[in-house]
Amino acid sequence: MTTGTRSESEVEEFRVRTDLVVVGASAGGVEALRTLVGALPEDLPAAVVVVLHMPAGGSSALPAILSRSGPLPALAVQDGAELRSGHIHVARPDYHVVVQDGVLRLSRGPTENGHRPAVNVLFRSAALAKGPSVIGVVLSGALDDGTSGMAAIKSRGGVTVVQEPGDALYPGMPESVLQHVEVDHTLPVARIGPLLADIAGESAIQVTIAPVPEALRMEVAVSRDDAGAEFGEIPAIGSPTTYTCPDCAGSLLEIPGNGVQYRCLVGHGWTADALMEAYGGTLERAMWTALRTLDQKASLTHRMANVSRDAGRDLVADRYSRQEEEALAAANVLRKHLLRGGVREETGT
Repeated sequence: MTTGTRSESEVEEFRVRTDLVVVGASAGGVEALRTLVGALPEDLPAAVVVVLHMPAGGSSALPAILSRSGPLPALAVQDGAELRSGHIHVARPDYHVVVQDGVLRLSRGPTENGHRPAVNVLFRSAALAKGPSVIGVVLSGALDDGTSGMAAIKSRGGVTVVQEPGDALYPGMPESVLQHVEVDHTLPVARIGPLLADIAGESAIQVTIAPVPEALRMEVAVSRDDAGAEFGEIPAIGSPTTYTCPDCAGSLLEIPGNGVQYRCLVGHGWTADALMEAYGGTLERAMWTALRTLDQKASLTHRMANVSRDAGRDLVADRYSRQEEEALAAANVLRKHLLRGGVREETGT
C-alpha cells in the first residue's frame, strides 16, 4: 500500500506477500532446475515462472521434465495466463514472458543478448509489476543474462537468490550477478528449493523502496509487443555510442545501471559480455567467408593460368600464377588461425 503523497525523492511503502518466484537459467540449467523443483513443496504459496535459454525453433520438453522432477505441475506459458500458486510456468521457445497486470503475456519483442525468451525481460517486468512480492533466482548459465534483471528486482525490494558459482555447471551467470548486485542468498542449488519453501508466501512484510526508474519502465515497454515503446522514446534512456547492433546493424545506446547495457533504436538489448561474444561470432563468420573467397580466387587463377599457357600467353599466365600463390599463402595463414582458434575454444586452453 502506498502511504500518502510523494515526490520523486520520496519512497513507497508496501505490505506484501512474496508470491512470485522468477527463475532464470541457461547452459547447465536443466539439471539445476530439476534439483530445485524437486525440493519444492506441493503447497508452495507462490507461482514459479521459469526462463531457460532455448533455440527458437520447435517445442520444449521442459514442462514435462519439471513435472516429473517434483510435486508441482509445470506447464508452458499461455498468453494471458493467470499466475497460479503451486504451479511452474515455463517460457516457450521464441517468446519472451512478461508479467503485466497480474497475468503472464507472451511477447515477440526484440531479442536480448540474442535470446528470446530472455531472463532479463522476465525479471525486469516482474520487478516493475510486483515489486517486493518477487523472489528472483539465477542458476547455471554462461555470460551475464539475468544481472540487470536481478538488479531491478533488488532495487524494487524483492529477494535475490543465486546458485553458488562453484556448484553450477556454468558459473558465468551467477558470478556476474554476484559482481554487480548485493544478493540476499548464495546457495548450492540443492538448498535453494528449501529456502524458497521457507520464504515464499511470507506476509505482513514492511518494505520501503524508491520510485520506479524511468529506464526500467522503458525497458519493460520495449520488451512488449502489444504496446511497447514507440520509435523515438528509446534514445531517452541512454547515450549514443559508436557500436552497432549484431542483430540489425543499428546504432547502440549505452544504458546506465548495474553493469554495462546496450540497446539499439529498435529495441535489441545487449550486455557487454554478450555483445563481445556476438562480435566475435561475426568476426569468425567474416574470416571463414574470406577464406572461402581466397580458395575460390586461387582455384580460378590456377585455371586462368593454364588457359593462358595453352594459348601461348606466358606473361599473362605468369601473372595469374603469382596471384594464385598470393591467394594460397593468405588462405593458409587464415586457415591455420581459424583452426587454432577452434582448438583453443574446444579444449578451453
